[in-house]
Amino acid sequence: MKKNNGGVVGAVRAIAEPLADELGYILWDVEYVKVGAEMYLRITIDSEDGITIDDCEKMHRAIDPLLDEADPIEGAYHLEVSSPGLERELKEDWQIEACSGWDVELRLYAPVDGAKSYLGVLEGLDGDGNVVLSCGAGTRTFARAAIASLKTRYDFDSEN
Repeated sequence: MKKNNGGVVGAVRAIAEPLADELGYILWDVEYVKVGAEMYLRITIDSEDGITIDDCEKMHRAIDPLLDEADPIEGAYHLEVSSPGLERELKEDWQIEACSGWDVELRLYAPVDGAKSYLGVLEGLDGDGNVVLSCGAGTRTFARAAIASLKTRYDFDSEN
């Protein structure tokens, strides 16, 4: 079942999601990207207890033969399985909701009130699907289409 690049992520997600669930993980993201001259299939997993290198290896070993059998990618690629890390990108609604209450950095395509970047606490999504952020003196709402990236932030200097 060969797929074009747009279909590769969907095809891999369809294989990876039930497998991750079976192994006790949450499928956080699937990316199929070109880095230099090489293609990379990146599968990101998470769990309530966090992800270790052993978890990544377990998922890698489990999904590799399934990908070989389904053959969703034409040509050679490198398979990477990792955790989303402390500073993770939030792309999907469920990821934004899951990280409500976390410190985030929101970057915009164009400046709003003179700034293209905002730091604050993620409040989640409003009823229209806009991202709500508590920052500075109040709460701000940003349209999803205006957001270039939304990532959690970890204060590596904190003493916690």
